[in-house]
Amino acid sequence: MRFVIVTGMSGAGKSTALKVLEDFGYFCVDNLPVPLFIKFAEFAAGDTRGEYDRIALGMDIRSGQGLLEIEEALSNMKNLGMQYEILFLDSSDDVLIERYKETRRSHPLAGNGRVEDGIALEREQIEFLKKKADHIIDTSRLLTRELRKQLEDIFLGNVKFNNFMVTVVSFGFKYGIPRDADLVFDVRFLANPFYIPELKYKTGNDKEVRDFVMNTETALAFKEKLTDMVKFLIPNYINEGKNQLVIGIGCTGGRHRSVTLANVLSEELMGLGYGIKTEHRDIGKDGRNVIFK
Repeated sequence: MRFVIVTGMSGAGKSTALKVLEDFGYFCVDNLPVPLFIKFAEFAAGDTRGEYDRIALGMDIRSGQGLLEIEEALSNMKNLGMQYEILFLDSSDDVLIERYKETRRSHPLAGNGRVEDGIALEREQIEFLKKKADHIIDTSRLLTRELRKQLEDIFLGNVKFNNFMVTVVSFGFKYGIPRDADLVFDVRFLANPFYIPELKYKTGNDKEVRDFVMNTETALAFKEKLTDMVKFLIPNYINEGKNQLVIGIGCTGGRHRSVTLANVLSEELMGLGYGIKTEHRDIGKDGRNVIFK
């Protein structure tokens, strides 16, 4: 039997995750009162017909004071030899606040106060669950289909998931540095395809531009040094409890050099066991000048 506890921050996507797991054939129960937690687990474990061989149980702050009993319930499950996994859905405070604004809902712990106060209190109360989590997914920058893909890898493909997401974002300095970037690299020192007539209206996603940008010893040396540094930093960030890293790579307009290097870095990080996502924030800016094929 595979028993998954789905928990995390309110607004981070637990309901969506449960719906996806239901599509995967999991028997899903949301917000079960904690006193019934063990009884439900024992009932499922006693199933001999295989009807409950995959179970996902949603648990969050709505359980109220019952949260204080969860740790004891989890210990009891271990003592009874019942295995479980904890899936923790997280998101940045800024994104959670925006989501609450969009839905016009109040935070369960905010009462008549501010949403950010409710979020801070919730983080404090469920921190112990995050520390126990087997899988942590930060949904701050994920689309629903991307969340589904990660859940598919974990719960259908049994891919080892190390709870760390790297997002590489290309951008143009003329449009500002991404606010959520942890690391920012300036590649304006590389030769600019903008001044080559046949490349001006193409982007770093085009082979001709990529070949032009990377066809120098300087670009190749930068790629090697940047890749080595990021590979060194990630395990150290993980040791400090970080579960996501946003790397910004910028050029003047965000269409040529930064796009090329963002793609190259993402490719270099593939296969290391981390979640990798590439975004080109400004590639479509000034689109009226772009020639489409």
